[in-house]
Amino acid sequence: MKKIARCGLLMLFVILLHVPTVSPARAEASVKGDWGGAGANVGGWYQHPGSGAWTETPIGVDDDPYVYMYKHVCRADPTLDGSNCAGPDIACTAGDDGRSVNWYRSLAEFTPRVWSFFAGPTCIYNEKPVDVLEQIAAQIQQQFESLPINAGAVVAQPSPNTLRGAETNFYADASEQQFDVTMFGQRVHVVATPVQYTWNYGDGTVFGPQPSMGGPLPQDRWGEKTRTSHVYADTGDFQVVLTTSFHGTYSVNNGPPLPIPGQGQFSAPPQTISVWRSITRNYADDCNQNPQGQGCPGVASPR
Repeated sequence: MKKIARCGLLMLFVILLHVPTVSPARAEASVKGDWGGAGANVGGWYQHPGSGAWTETPIGVDDDPYVYMYKHVCRADPTLDGSNCAGPDIACTAGDDGRSVNWYRSLAEFTPRVWSFFAGPTCIYNEKPVDVLEQIAAQIQQQFESLPINAGAVVAQPSPNTLRGAETNFYADASEQQFDVTMFGQRVHVVATPVQYTWNYGDGTVFGPQPSMGGPLPQDRWGEKTRTSHVYADTGDFQVVLTTSFHGTYSVNNGPPLPIPGQGQFSAPPQTISVWRSITRNYADDCNQNPQGQGCPGVASPR
């Protein structure tokens, strides 16, 4: 009989040693991260299979070896059970009828249960709260397009006058911009980066969208053809309009940057360019003797 008793104790000891080897990886893998503060959780909402309560704590996932229970906690001392509460619950505002709880878990194979602290304090709700991240994602494109994003300035070489039949170099002066807005009570940081440019040269010619913003030329190279230059066939005043397409990212409560699905298009104020015609003439007048002669400085040539 003594040998049997010792054997039984040894078996019990082996079972107890086996408990820590049950990996909690399944539960941890389902947690996608927390954005902290008063922000929303990156993970989804889970429903407790026993009580039906909704929580952001990853309980009841597939193949989870644990079972769970919760106890209400207090604002004054989160370690106390609800029966010892001296004041109201910790504020739970993600949904209606929120209560703050601590979660405990036990291996499902244990009878009776051996409960240990798992997570908390956190909140539970009678109904699934609205996912504020989904709300932000659904409206971020509209918010992006309504931002006061500067499309950039139009620069022309030469300017404000150029010559008919000559290459006029245009380029955009655009840059990355950042904005902070509030959506559904959350802090949203938006970064807008220029990625494409469309040029409307005002004479019916449109170039783009294309990725080149162009660039300046030294004055001694004005008239050279560039990626964004244009040749006017007629004289007159033309309104040049630049439209810049921006790619955006957004982050909620200092969380990781997420892409905004579409692009936002923003137009710069029109810039007037005057196109003149050039005329070559030979003159016989000596400007020292006849300052008003054709071709002398200060005497305008016809357009």
